[in-house]
Amino acid sequence: MTDIHSEKILILDFGSQYTQLIARRVREAHVYCELHPFDMDLEEIKAFRPTGIILSGGPKSVYEEGAPEVAEELFELGVPVLGICYGMQVMSRHFGGKVVPAGKREFGHADLHLVGETDSLFDNFFLEGRSPVWMSHGDHVEVVPAGFEIVAGTDNAPVAAIQDRSRKLYGVQFHPEVNHTPRGEILIDSFVRRICGCTGRWTPGQIIKDAIARIRRQVGSDRVILGLSGGVDSSVAAALIHRAIGDQLTCVFVDNGLLRLGEGDQVMATFAENMGVEVIRIDAEERFLSALEGVADPERKRKIIGNLFVEIFEEESSRIKDAAWLAQGTIYPDVIESAGAKTGKAHNIKSHHNVGGLPETMKLKLLEPLRELFKDEVRAIGEELGIPHAMVWRHPFPGPGLGVRILGEVKKEYADILRRADAIYIEELYRTGHYDKISQAFAVFLPVRSVGVMGDGRTYEYVIALRAVETKDFMTAGWYPLPYADMANISSRIINEVKGVNRVVYDISSKPPATIEWE
Repeated sequence: MTDIHSEKILILDFGSQYTQLIARRVREAHVYCELHPFDMDLEEIKAFRPTGIILSGGPKSVYEEGAPEVAEELFELGVPVLGICYGMQVMSRHFGGKVVPAGKREFGHADLHLVGETDSLFDNFFLEGRSPVWMSHGDHVEVVPAGFEIVAGTDNAPVAAIQDRSRKLYGVQFHPEVNHTPRGEILIDSFVRRICGCTGRWTPGQIIKDAIARIRRQVGSDRVILGLSGGVDSSVAAALIHRAIGDQLTCVFVDNGLLRLGEGDQVMATFAENMGVEVIRIDAEERFLSALEGVADPERKRKIIGNLFVEIFEEESSRIKDAAWLAQGTIYPDVIESAGAKTGKAHNIKSHHNVGGLPETMKLKLLEPLRELFKDEVRAIGEELGIPHAMVWRHPFPGPGLGVRILGEVKKEYADILRRADAIYIEELYRTGHYDKISQAFAVFLPVRSVGVMGDGRTYEYVIALRAVETKDFMTAGWYPLPYADMANISSRIINEVKGVNRVVYDISSKPPATIEWE
């Protein structure tokens, strides 16, 4: 069997908001990669045995006190290195180049023009000697280190791409990983394929084969229970584990009262009836709502929901002979962001249900077959495993469910109102052809009342907010411009059909500064 991890790119993170995008672009080239902090120990780097290394951008200046540095011997490993923005500046300074504050900071689009000879890294990046790029920097390289040559520049940054072909060291001042650099994926593909010599072993079919083998080695003859939520991640995890160990898997589907309308029946139909997976359905609505009573803080709600899920799994495992593993749909962004919060390398915006709510006393061992995968990779293997397209491409749904789409305290009344409003919203998005154009859409319950008029009477009822965003990576997102006529129809249907709502608003906030979810 092909070793899908034998070719691997190490990405050292200096704190850039775009670092996960670098990893996504490497994976799109069908090459495995991992993200690690910039100060990763040299011995750990050697043990990782990277085929190539990418140094990310970052918010610091290389000349300020305490600026992040890489291990001194990193550039002596004989491994190709690509430095992006701050990464290029670190490399330049390491080899004796000069980095200075730019006379004019450069944030946004720039026109990159070729000034030197191209190497195989840059051969397909330029069209007629030029390429539009995205800049985000306040410093730039003024003097190129010995052994390096200038490849390209912009009007504001004469040194915007450099190379040392003999040592396979490259640097770019711009960000090839973002969508605003139209041909950026070509440059990253060229680095991992042409410079590092990777052949592209990270494909859906190979990932499935590797995961099945690993699951069988880990689990042996033990039984596994999996918390099936109906979301993409847990659904793909269930299908993958079932493919590996068959009836050794028992799925525990907890109806916590915080699911979308009709979701419980849909989950049972897809997995128990159509795929032959053993699914135990547990009605735990009262238990969850009781635990959440009086709790308004979103982080506390996440922790309570996560812990209660695990408690229920442990209770159920005691009834299943030989149950030794708890399977979860943890994916790589969950791991990265939670690790960042622990190490202090990144701000913790919110904890992740899959990795942040597990009690230390949990008796079951964890099985997380998707923890190396990004969401788009999960969807790709989901389709290959035969999960219905509509389920695989369903918009993301948070682990805590409607618990974090009801602002403040969670009550059954609020959940019932929200799930009906959300169902109407999604139904209309499908009917009008907008659903597949939107990356994520959902309704939010606001625990405030406003005065309204229905018929000849005064009303004093709740507000529903509608959210719809467009995004490539979920790290940044813009609000979706739903046509006014469709907004009006959705609003009218919700107010007329959902008792308790007399006002609907549309969220036109982008990320940043807002997040996609409200909590």
